[in-house]
This record gives sequence, C-alpha cells and structure tokens, in this order.
Amino acid sequence: MTRPLTGGGTLLLAFVAATAIANNYALQPALTTVAADLGVPLAVIGLVPTAALAGCMTGFALLLPLADHVAPRRLVAAQLVALASALGLASAASGPAVLLAAYLLIGAAASVAAQAGSIAGRHAPAGRRGRGVAVVAAGLSAGILLSRLVGGTLADLLGWRPMLRVSAALALACALAAALLLPRERPGSRTGYGATLAALPPLLRRHRELRRAVAAGGLWYVAFNLVWVALALALAQPPHSLGPTSIGLYSLAGLLGFAALPLTGRLTDRHGPGTVITGSLLAAAAGTAVLATGPDRPLVTAAGLALFDAGCFAAQAANQSRVIALDPARSGSLSSVYLVLYFTIGALGTALAAPLLNLLGWHGTALVALAALLTATAVAGTRAPHPPADGQRPEIRRPFAHRPDNTGS
Repeated sequence: MTRPLTGGGTLLLAFVAATAIANNYALQPALTTVAADLGVPLAVIGLVPTAALAGCMTGFALLLPLADHVAPRRLVAAQLVALASALGLASAASGPAVLLAAYLLIGAAASVAAQAGSIAGRHAPAGRRGRGVAVVAAGLSAGILLSRLVGGTLADLLGWRPMLRVSAALALACALAAALLLPRERPGSRTGYGATLAALPPLLRRHRELRRAVAAGGLWYVAFNLVWVALALALAQPPHSLGPTSIGLYSLAGLLGFAALPLTGRLTDRHGPGTVITGSLLAAAAGTAVLATGPDRPLVTAAGLALFDAGCFAAQAANQSRVIALDPARSGSLSSVYLVLYFTIGALGTALAAPLLNLLGWHGTALVALAALLTATAVAGTRAPHPPADGQRPEIRRPFAHRPDNTGS
C-alpha cells in the first residue's frame, strides 16, 4: 500500500523541481563573463547549455526509471547530493573541458525534477493525482522561467563561481529535507533495473494512450520552442533592436502559466485530462493568433505570450497526469519514455525557428506554430480504446460470465 504524500511533501517536491531544473539555465546570462574568466572563445562556452540538455535527456532515459525501484526519500536525496557535487565541480573549473563535463552531470542530476512529478503522481491521495502533478509542474515551470533572471542577478552580485556554490548549498538543503519528509516505502517493482530499461521501448507499443500523449505533447512543444526562439530573434533585429535584458523581460509574461497550474490540477481531477488538454491547447492557439499580429505592441505581445504559455503549461501538466494514470506503479518508466520523446520532437521547433523566420517572417512562423497547436488539439482529442495486454486478445464481455480474480489488468 502506497502512503499518500502530505501537502508539505508535495510542496517540497515542487521546490525541488524548481531549484533543480533551474541549474540547466541559470549560468546562461553569465556565459560571456565565464568565457572571459577562463580565457576561451565564447563559442566554446556556448556549449554549456547543450551539455546541460544532453545530460538532462540522459537522466530522463536512465535515471527517471529509478523512481519505480528506489524509495523516494533515498532517490531524491541522493540525486540532489549528486547535483550539489556537480555544481561544486563546475564552480571550481579551471578550463572548458571540466566545465562542460560538470554540466553534463548537472543536467543528468537535474532530471530529479521529472522524478519529483512522477513521485507526486504516484503518491497523491485518491482523486488528487492531477493536483499533485500540477503543483510540481508549477514549480518546474517557475524554475525554468525565473532561472535566468535569478542566475544573472546572483552572478552580477557575487560572481558566477559563488552563484554556483549558492546553488549547490540549496541542493544540499533540499536533499536534507527530502530525506526527512518524503516517503520511505520502496516501490513494489518486481523487475530489476536492467529489465526496466529494456522494457522502455515496448511501453510505447503497448500503450496507445502513451503514443497519443507523445504525439500531441511533441507537437505543442515544437510550437512552444518555435514561438519563443523566433520571437527572441525577431525582437533582436531591426526595427525593434532590443537588447538581451529587454527581450528577457518578456519571459515574465509566462508567470500566468505558472499561476494557472494549480487550477489545472483541480480541473484535471474533476473533468479528466482529455478535456483540460483540449481547452488548454485552444487557449494556447488563441494566444498564438494574438502573437501573429506582430510584436510591434509590447502589451499585446505580452498578453499573447501569457495566454500561449498558460495553455502550453496546463496541457503539459494534464498530459503527464494522463501518462502516469496508465500504470501508476510504472510511472517512472512511462514518464521516461514520454519526456525523452517529448524533448526530442520539441527540439525541432528550436532548430526550425531561425530558418522559418528568414523564409516566412514572424507572421508566417507564428502561423506554423498555430498549425502545430491545432494539430496537437486534434491528436489529443482523438478517442482511443484501451489496448489489451501483450499477447492477449481483447476481452469479450458476456452477461453473467465468470471472470477469474487473477485476470491481468
């Protein structure tokens, strides 16, 4: 029997998600300073975000399934200690090779943010899974949105090395709290870790709902990256010619998406994830239509971004609830498959942003993002029957037919 999380445990997981994932982005505003301090070209130090992303994807693939095998308090605490150690290594780096290696480890350890969502969904009280996942998703979103602002401010005040040490100390404090507050029960997985990793690809074949979640989520993440990267490029070019700080202020519009997530959780528990995903994507599409009118009016652009981000964040929280609900006992494995493919597909939006902006301009690029969101809405709204277990035929229900108690599920 899985013991439900307390409200304090859920809030701790949200804070862990926020502070862990922020480390993938917090150094980005200070990369020029880091390059000058280490005496290397900016192009080399510019690989730090890539290293963090590669490490995070590796963590999603290899570490997230551990949530099905290790007690939450041990798993989260150990991964946060590893994160603190990697941050300490980065703060002491004397050259780019050590710094890049450290950020591979930082990215991998920061995948504890996804483990936090999986744990919150598995240990949520009955009927409150959507709320638990949404609270952690709100923390993760806040960490991503505010990471560059907080990281840049601390780097300016203290220097980039002390900023990393502050982050390491925060990770250690979270590790102590996790060891005290999170459930100590070990998940009841009957397979070994190696067998769990080998079973990840078949999960996609077995669960039609997982395939649908991946397809819809990947499409709206393409739109999300396309809008934000293309908008930053458009605002930096004439006639706007905004600087990095001014462009970065637009990210604060995304705080509406963070604020909407608790409501998203309650609606998911009451009406189901499918309804929430459809409504959220339509809201994101409406925001994209506003953005397509052009970035000439800052207040209109900020309003469009707020609606766009709120829709995308809400859809993601509801989609993760849908994935976890497929089999809560294997939530780590299911989330691993979902997030690896989600980020892989979504990376296309980042890669296509500059070429589409040059070819179609801002208006055309926004319309491509709008088309991706509407396609995601159609995919997410398609009803799919629950697939039978591997090797079994669909059950034919007959009146008064006897069903053995040990029938699989």
